[in-house]
Amino acid sequence: MRHLTAALVGLGLGLAALGPALSPGFTLAYDMVFVPEPEFDRMTFGLTGTLPRHVPSDALVALLGTLLPGDLVQKLILLSVFVMACTSAAWLVPSEHAAARLAAGVCYAWNPFVAERLLLGQWALLLGYAALPWALGRAAGVTARGGGRRLLLSLVPAGIGGFAALAVSGLAALVVAVTAARPRATAALRVAGAVLVLSLPWLVTGWLRPAGVPADTAAVEAFAARADTPFGAVGSLLLLGGVWNGETVPRQYGHPVTATAWLLVVLAALAAYGHRWRCERDPAYAGVAAAGLAGFAVAALGAVAPWLLRGLIALWPGFAVLRDGQQYVAPLAVVVAVGAGLAVAWLLPRVPAFGVVCAALLPIALLPSLAWGAAGRLQSVRYPDSWEQARRIVRADRVPGDVLVLPWAPYRSYPWNGHRRVLNPLPRYLPRRVVLNDAVTVGDITVPTEDPRAKGLDAAVRGHGPLTATLRAHGIRYVAVDAEAPSVTAALRARMPEARVVLSAPELTLLQVPSPRRPVDPAPPQVIVVIAWIVTIGVVGWSMSGTPINLVAHSTPFSRRKAPLCGS
Repeated sequence: MRHLTAALVGLGLGLAALGPALSPGFTLAYDMVFVPEPEFDRMTFGLTGTLPRHVPSDALVALLGTLLPGDLVQKLILLSVFVMACTSAAWLVPSEHAAARLAAGVCYAWNPFVAERLLLGQWALLLGYAALPWALGRAAGVTARGGGRRLLLSLVPAGIGGFAALAVSGLAALVVAVTAARPRATAALRVAGAVLVLSLPWLVTGWLRPAGVPADTAAVEAFAARADTPFGAVGSLLLLGGVWNGETVPRQYGHPVTATAWLLVVLAALAAYGHRWRCERDPAYAGVAAAGLAGFAVAALGAVAPWLLRGLIALWPGFAVLRDGQQYVAPLAVVVAVGAGLAVAWLLPRVPAFGVVCAALLPIALLPSLAWGAAGRLQSVRYPDSWEQARRIVRADRVPGDVLVLPWAPYRSYPWNGHRRVLNPLPRYLPRRVVLNDAVTVGDITVPTEDPRAKGLDAAVRGHGPLTATLRAHGIRYVAVDAEAPSVTAALRARMPEARVVLSAPELTLLQVPSPRRPVDPAPPQVIVVIAWIVTIGVVGWSMSGTPINLVAHSTPFSRRKAPLCGS
């Protein structure tokens, strides 16, 4: 019953936060791209030569899409983030009082980190975030009997989320294991083994990618944490905000009055956590606190010492996973949430019930703009009929060839999507390999494209001469042009007189290139990728077999004994 109550509260929070995004249709915002009838294709498994940022999260969406409508899949995934976040944080609080546990759940599911990452569309990262309290709790007991299997299961949501989610959860779990579990070497090996197994689907495709892993150090400043409160970048991170994209900051967030009030809540939560830690001397408290501190240090690295992060990336491209530093404050959010629960537990015998309820709901009161689709910024829309026509045309064509998308930029502001910025959905919508320019510009900094096919076409697309022969040589069968850019369509038709217009609609124009060469995508060996998926699925299946293991057990890794100075 205790877990059901927390899950229901999480569901209520999700309903309140998403609001209009739960109406029929798809919510398209920045990196959040869902499409009707998602398909399993080479892109789903990272076999197109691009960096596998979408692996294996796209595979989950495609799998669920075979059973349910695509828009329903999106809504269930988004709601599950709030349900898991509230349930997992409530589980981690060492108190028998439901109000204390639910206060932690509310704080963890409703805060600036969740709001900013939701507006940024990073649902896959939020999957890992939602299960992070489970992962940290299980990492503290990873060397106990069945501890390795429990840890693996707790990391599955992060594994589904992909490289960013697993990097955050894996690093935090490793810190907890080394700090709180004994023997340390065994604990570290078990955590590293679990993270490695769950990483195989994207790790293999990424590191065996023929084009290699880019090591562009200019992106450090582009994705460094930024101030969204009066307290600077580091202070904003302490308040669980500080996202690099200013357009995804919730409305009215960062006002001096509410920011100061939220700062006091965070400091009170940290003080309550520290007080309980000193009382109990429990290694689990130290482990979770160390994970929060380590995550905070990584989060601040790009803002405080960008030269150090640039040097690390130049030394080894794998350190590029640390560029988007703000996402690493997730473990700190766990500490704050548990501390909020402990603070409410301390208040229970000292203040009236009404005061306890108000204290538990403070995160919502101080961030009201997360409600109702982030104050209307998350809305459901329907894809235009012309997009479905384009899909049917491309699917029916038996001539091999890929699709080039123009304008030559990754993000769109479609009129039919309320001019909200979104990553171009055509790569997931069309049943062929789609080539687009995935270079990202943040302020005056441009992070170059990572797709080798896009790099090969960049000069020709940006030029002004004839284009048909170049596209044919690169295996391009169709060119899809957003009709929001009519000047691009007119200029393109002048450069491609041989191309035939097969679809002309207010939202989309589709041109067919005659007789292209068979496209070739330099990609990782398919056999090795298949083996990686089999190993990952097999190990996860093994961890769920045999003796049943309850992921959300009654007990937490924290001590529940009532020390004289703890007051609860």
